[in-house]
Amino acid sequence: MYADVILPLPLEGLFTYSVPGNLQDAVVPGTRVNVPLGKNKSYTAVVMSTHERKPDFETKDILAVCDPQPMVQPTQLKLWQWMADYYMAPLGEVYNAALPAGLKDDRYHPKYETCVTLTTQFRNEKALHVALNMLARSPQQQKVLVDFLALSHYDSMEGDTCQEPIVEVSRDELVNHSHCKTTTVKALIERGILTTYQREVGRLNQGGEPHPENMQRLNPPQLEAYNQILFQLLRKNVVLLHGVTSSGKTEIYIHLIQKTLDDHKQVLYLLPEIALTVQMTQRLQRVFGHRLGIYHSKYSDEERVEIWKKQLSSDPYDVVLGARSAVLLPFQHLGLVIIDEEHETSFKQQDPAPRYHARSVAIMMAAMAGAKTILGTATPSVETYHNATTGKYGLVRLTTRYSDMQLPDVQVVDIADLQRRKLMNGPFSPLLLTTVREALAKGEQAILFQNRRGFAPMVECKTCGWVPKCQNCDVSLTLHKTMNMLTCHYCGYTYAVPQQCPCCEGKDLRGRGFGTEKVEDSIREIIPEARIARMDLDTTRSRSAYTRLINDFSEQRTNLLVGTQMVTKGLDFDHVSVVGILNADSLLHYPDFRAAEHAYMLMAQVSGRAGRKGRRGLVLLQTKSPDDPVIRQVVENDYEGLFSDLMEERRTYHYPPFTHIVNVYVKHREDQVVESASLLLGGYLRQWFQGRILGPDKPPVSRVKTLNIRKLVVKLENGINLALAKQYLLKAQGMLLADTRYRLVQMYYDVDPL
Repeated sequence: MYADVILPLPLEGLFTYSVPGNLQDAVVPGTRVNVPLGKNKSYTAVVMSTHERKPDFETKDILAVCDPQPMVQPTQLKLWQWMADYYMAPLGEVYNAALPAGLKDDRYHPKYETCVTLTTQFRNEKALHVALNMLARSPQQQKVLVDFLALSHYDSMEGDTCQEPIVEVSRDELVNHSHCKTTTVKALIERGILTTYQREVGRLNQGGEPHPENMQRLNPPQLEAYNQILFQLLRKNVVLLHGVTSSGKTEIYIHLIQKTLDDHKQVLYLLPEIALTVQMTQRLQRVFGHRLGIYHSKYSDEERVEIWKKQLSSDPYDVVLGARSAVLLPFQHLGLVIIDEEHETSFKQQDPAPRYHARSVAIMMAAMAGAKTILGTATPSVETYHNATTGKYGLVRLTTRYSDMQLPDVQVVDIADLQRRKLMNGPFSPLLLTTVREALAKGEQAILFQNRRGFAPMVECKTCGWVPKCQNCDVSLTLHKTMNMLTCHYCGYTYAVPQQCPCCEGKDLRGRGFGTEKVEDSIREIIPEARIARMDLDTTRSRSAYTRLINDFSEQRTNLLVGTQMVTKGLDFDHVSVVGILNADSLLHYPDFRAAEHAYMLMAQVSGRAGRKGRRGLVLLQTKSPDDPVIRQVVENDYEGLFSDLMEERRTYHYPPFTHIVNVYVKHREDQVVESASLLLGGYLRQWFQGRILGPDKPPVSRVKTLNIRKLVVKLENGINLALAKQYLLKAQGMLLADTRYRLVQMYYDVDPL
């Protein structure tokens, strides 16, 4: 018997091992096995299949089976294979992305706590009276014993039998309940009255009892949308809910979840950002209690292992709320997948491989499981809206805000004119500062959106123009003032801020531009009474930081939130009346065919944070391009106009949704090598793809982590055989790497890039 296994390594294909006779019953698809590789290494592999076909090479034996039951389900293995094929990534990289680290290296250890109980000789009524009398001169010990008997129900002892079920009591619980020291408990143990033992405990939050009665009743527009979704799901596997911001889409999701649970099925609820899980957890736990599980990368590896194992147990979570990685969890009875804010680019994994899109993977996973998928957003991605309007997906529209609230008033501020007249105060227009001051004075809140973190995007010597750049990457360094460091946002390398220019020895080094850190500093000087919080990657590196920031703003302990695109994504704050978009031009003028789409989405979404409870909000959109069509479409909330313009443009220039795009990246330490390799690769590809190949070109950042980069773009029109096209791409890669000049060249693919 032989087993084909997946190794957690970036290597193509499966690896075949022989199965010793004593392990043959235990080795089945999905089990984890320990296998040797090379002379002295071993890895935890996952069995893909077993067979009796002897390979034409000498096989090594599987060393051990790690689990009594499979840890990966057959549907998951099928999904992994699809991901590897579609995203042109080794199967081992899919395995690496899917399983928590503790299931790949066996570093996971269960968590234990110390419990206390009566020693055997004191487990009867007569002996307990003797023990209490023994402690008459030690009142503190006697009190602790009495407390223990009450907590454990041993105080219900009659003869040798307890009249109530015995309850386990942890040592910490007893100490806290009795307000005693651990030395008091230790004294009872030394007297032989109590003893300790270790109990395995989970790290997962229990969440309390479910309360379906906490679901709010749907208003008429929500109820109409809910019924339309149910009707559409009879005919379609995927339905898009296109609802304006603050229209109450979440409440519809909650009703759909409850209906799915009533049908004894499980639900996966995907969000694009970990920050969003804070508020959503609170809303869902009020209804679903302990039936809800949370899964994302800010959880510890031990917690993620326990959730994985719980999902394979006889008592799995019925609802899982999570970010991108939650799509790879095991589900036994999946019935519904909800992808909230489906347009968000955060659903796309950029690095490392596999560079998958969680929305596409979730749709495929649901299809494999026979489940349905709901996509929800106020600003659909162009590809999703195209699929909905052409009949591939169902489409349901929700056009009114909850409680008939008006959409915010979006006012455009021409900052080019204000700068000419020297009326700008840093990045703030006079109107923005006035409206923010007025809002805070009335007890309301404001959000300032700047899509760049750090203090200043770059530092410049005012004497000679020198700009500090990263030694590993082709980018300027970002100044982070609180750390007094220059940081590369590509490789993470940090440098101390120089005291003088290394070129001219001048001391006039100044930051150029505004990051969120500088916006925070500047607004604090201008409006000192503001209680300011900043939400960006630098301030949200831990799970608790997300929770603290969002709860402080929700409960008005802070009243002015400065942030990057994190603040645009579905957060619900009751008292925000003003939103300022500080620089729309940084979103619009970007060298990418999706720039207009992404700019509209970000501006429309951050605008939707304003005026959410009974008041019309105000959005001030600062730009030097007030006549840009996208600016007008944001002001008029004209998604249909944006979609029409983008479809015409993309049809003309052969971009999605009319084509599939595969970006091919070539990397090497030497620029001349990567240049000649990419030119040769482009020549190979044009033999088969002709004019469908663009490049090779240098990307906007052409050197990252000491590696020089070239990019080729492959445009594959709809209807083309994608599997065959990918075979030709891999064939060209093989031809290139067979050349000894290029054997150290790195190549990878980004399918459906964002």
